[in-house]
Amino acid sequence: MNYGISVLFRAIPLAMAAFCFGLGGFIFFGSDDPSRLTAGAVVFFLGSICIALYTTAATIIRQLIGTYRAPFTWLLPVIGYTVALFTLGFGIWIFAAHADQTPLVVGGHVVCGLGLISICVSTAATSSIKFTLIPENSRKTDHTPHPNAYSRAIALSLEGVAILTSVAAWVWAIVLLARAGGHPEYLTAGTVMGGIACICTSLIALVASITRQTRNTYNKSDKSNWYRVVLLLGTVALVWGLVIILTFRGSAFGPIGFIMVGLGLVCYSISSKVTLLAKVWRGEFPLARRIPLIPVLTALACLMTAAFLFEEAYLDPSFFIPARVLAGLGAVCFTLFSIVSILESGTSGGSAK
Repeated sequence: MNYGISVLFRAIPLAMAAFCFGLGGFIFFGSDDPSRLTAGAVVFFLGSICIALYTTAATIIRQLIGTYRAPFTWLLPVIGYTVALFTLGFGIWIFAAHADQTPLVVGGHVVCGLGLISICVSTAATSSIKFTLIPENSRKTDHTPHPNAYSRAIALSLEGVAILTSVAAWVWAIVLLARAGGHPEYLTAGTVMGGIACICTSLIALVASITRQTRNTYNKSDKSNWYRVVLLLGTVALVWGLVIILTFRGSAFGPIGFIMVGLGLVCYSISSKVTLLAKVWRGEFPLARRIPLIPVLTALACLMTAAFLFEEAYLDPSFFIPARVLAGLGAVCFTLFSIVSILESGTSGGSAK
């Protein structure tokens, strides 16, 4: 990877974060309508995920081009976790301070979910601090832990953070859904939180793949199963969304299905990273250079769907929020294109010959 390309791949997450912050702020301050406030807050904080992905991109790229210095080992993770925790805290404030406004209650819980995703992404960035060991380990044939890798305790801690965050997302979703009787805002918030939990769980696979390949403990089971788990979770969110769209057609809840479809597409974007790490590990994979097309296609799917929903929102206001959220999810998917391209560049020389 040359310096010019490295700048481009680091600029993409920042540009997509700027898009989310700009669009979210524009929607939020457009009026005091609760739907605009909710959509604006959610789109704005989708930018937090882009910032967390930027820390991942910067961590890996600086290692590849030889500019990764000691301060970056703590500075980049601190940036990611700080943004994630701020997002989580702001979401709590939204639904706690606006308990009498249904859309804002939903928006607050969803913003908290985006904070949970950002925590998982920041953990992936932290697990990548010794990324350059992966190509080296891929040329080996044993599973002896690399002496320069972080310890088993650190690896388990990183995976543990992702697991605990995912469990928190699932429990949050279940609690909200359990309170849904007579409270439609909890049905909406719990459903979207379920899709967010799918993303957090998908990120466990990414963190585990990176930590185990870095330590040289990545085995055949990891290679065969992790990417399938992510594809399954993406399919769960996608089908969940389609069922809502078809079952609740004509109701205010039906358009939420489009958000679930978008969250499923984000899972598919994450699957491209996990799949790439699996396929190039100690083997040849001729289609490795094509894998970055997956998040490009998911980004286009989100943005094209959003375009139709923008038009539909003129006829039915219940499509207002899903249209804006899908535009933000498209930005997240395109950010993942940058990360997958970086992984492809960093691992392309690591397969066994």
